[in-house]
Amino acid sequence: MSSRMSMAKVRVAFMCLLSGLVALPCLAAQEYQSGRVWPEPPKIDPGPSAPEGAYPPPSDAIVLFDGKDLSQWNGGEKWIIKDGVATVNGGGITTKQPFGDCQIHVEWASPEKVSGSGQGRGNSGVYLMGHYEIQILDSYDNETYFDGQAGALYKQMPPMVNASRKPGEWQTFDITFNGPRFDKDGKVTRKGYVTVLHNGVLIHNHTEIEGTTAWADAPKYNAHPEKLPLNLQNHGNPVRFRNIWIRELKDREPPKETKKK
Repeated sequence: MSSRMSMAKVRVAFMCLLSGLVALPCLAAQEYQSGRVWPEPPKIDPGPSAPEGAYPPPSDAIVLFDGKDLSQWNGGEKWIIKDGVATVNGGGITTKQPFGDCQIHVEWASPEKVSGSGQGRGNSGVYLMGHYEIQILDSYDNETYFDGQAGALYKQMPPMVNASRKPGEWQTFDITFNGPRFDKDGKVTRKGYVTVLHNGVLIHNHTEIEGTTAWADAPKYNAHPEKLPLNLQNHGNPVRFRNIWIRELKDREPPKETKKK
């Protein structure tokens, strides 16, 4: 085995471990390359961070983290809860409750002290239904592939603009998610779609989801229930979270017809 191949396999194994995947099958994996050459999303200034409490949950929201504990999640025993903030530590966390179509508000901050580069800098992610990732990354003057920067639908679509704030500053994702639908034979009857605001700036406008987002695999839909848990990823960086809430979205009832006069 050449030293180049040996180092490549070590890198793949390390990526798999950081992603919370099983390492052994990943040892033979190669990074998925879509072949698309995206233009760089323009960098914009989204304005200053809003003060804590600026985005209180609506009355019909389910509060997933209110600064006190992670009782709504599985896997958060090692995460650090301090001063109303949850910091990644140990593995990723998964909601105890499954969700389908929804609106999600997440506030997050990459480490103030810059360490690493590219995908190794302030990396985490919001996994819708555990399958479809909106990337969390320190993308302030941090070069990486554009469909892997902050706000990207990972490995599928870059954000329309780079609305990142400086390392350590609080940032927001407001996500509207319409999950895919499958028939009884597992065939896709409706693809998933996502709309995302990063720091109040629209970065995805009803973007079509091509399938599961993964580092090593091309997008592909695999049939699953209409509701699945939400995940926050541990990628080995101490990303901080606060004020996480979700609203379940239901189809509107049709209007009642009245007799025309």
